Amino acid sequence: MTEFAVALLTLGDPATMTGGYLYHRRVAGRAASFDARIDFVSLPAWRFPLPALAGAAMLRRIRALEPDVLLVDSIVAGLAGPWLGAPGLPPIAAILHQPPGGIDHATVRQRTQASLDRSLYKRAQRMLIASEDLADTLRAQGFDADLLRVVPPGRDAAAEPVAPAQELRQDRQTAILSVGNWMARKGLLDLLEAVSNLPPTAATLHLVGDENVEPGYAAQVRARIARPDLRDRVVTHGVVTPEEVAGFYRAADIFALASTKEPYGTVYGEAMAAGLPVVGWNAGNLPHLAAHGVEGLAVPPGDRVALTGALLRLATDDAYRTTMAAAARRKADTFPTWDDTSRMLFTELRALAESTVRETQ
Repeated sequence: MTEFAVALLTLGDPATMTGGYLYHRRVAGRAASFDARIDFVSLPAWRFPLPALAGAAMLRRIRALEPDVLLVDSIVAGLAGPWLGAPGLPPIAAILHQPPGGIDHATVRQRTQASLDRSLYKRAQRMLIASEDLADTLRAQGFDADLLRVVPPGRDAAAEPVAPAQELRQDRQTAILSVGNWMARKGLLDLLEAVSNLPPTAATLHLVGDENVEPGYAAQVRARIARPDLRDRVVTHGVVTPEEVAGFYRAADIFALASTKEPYGTVYGEAMAAGLPVVGWNAGNLPHLAAHGVEGLAVPPGDRVALTGALLRLATDDAYRTTMAAAARRKADTFPTWDDTSRMLFTELRALAESTVRETQ
C-alpha cells in the first residue's frame, strides 16, 4: 500500500505540552502502523494575527511535501485559512480541540478569530472533533452535522509509566492529583480553597503542569499555596513527561480538575483508566465521561462548598472511593486507546482523499 501523506498545519512548536499538541504527536507516532505519515507544518507562534504573515512560506512547505490531505488544527485555522484557497492544494480536513474563536482569549480577539475560523471550516470537507460536547456545540452553531466526526483522544497515558520519586500521600489519608497548566480556566484557585477546607490529615494535593503559561494567575496560585493552611499540603511538580504523568495516576487516590472549559479533558479519561475517581465541575465534557455519583463527582460550577464536600467524601470514605475507582476503570475501558484514535483518524482522512479523487475523475 502506498504511504498516505498528511500535512498537519499547526501553530508554534508541535512539542508543546498541552492536550491538542499531545494528541497530534501520539497520532503521528502511530502513523506508520497505518501505512501513513504526518508531517507538521507550523506557523510561527507570534502575537495574533501576525502568524498569518508567514502564510506564503507555509504554502511552499505544503507543496514541497505533496500531501494527500491537509489537516488543519483548530488553533491555527483562522490564521492559515486565508491562504488555503490557493489552487492546486489537496482536500482540507479540520481537527477541532476548541470551538471557533478558542476558549482562552479576550472578547475582541475571540470574536475576530471565530469569524476567521468559520471561514476556514466552511471550506473543510471533514471536521474531526475531539469530544461529543464540542460536537454538540458545533451543531448548535449551525455546522453541517454530516461533516462532523468525533475522534476522541486515547485513554492510555503512556506504555511504560515512571513511578514518582516520593510517596504521594505523605502520611495523610489520600493523595489528590491535578494535571493541568496553570491557567485561570483550569480552576486551580478553586481547587486550592477546597483542599484548604479539608481536615489537615485528609489529603495531600499534587499539581502537575506548566506553571508559566499565565504568569499573573500563576503568581496568585503560588501566593495561595504559600499561606500557612496549605504550605505543607500542596506539592508542585511542573512539567513532567507523559510517562511520569502516567506514574502519578497510578500512585494517586483521587483526580481533581476544577476546569470551567474543557472541550475534552484527556486527563479525566487517563485518570479514570488508571482507576481514579474524578472530581470537577459539571461543565464541559466531564459529564460525557463520568456519571455523577458513579465514576466521579461533578458539582455545580463555582460551588466551592460542593467541591470541598466531594473531595472530603472521597478522601475519608475508603469503601466509597474504592467502589467509584472500580467504576471509573470499567467506564474508561469503553474509551478508545490511542491506537483506536489513530485508526479512526486515518480512516476518515483516507475516505476524504478517496472521495476527492472520485469526484475529479
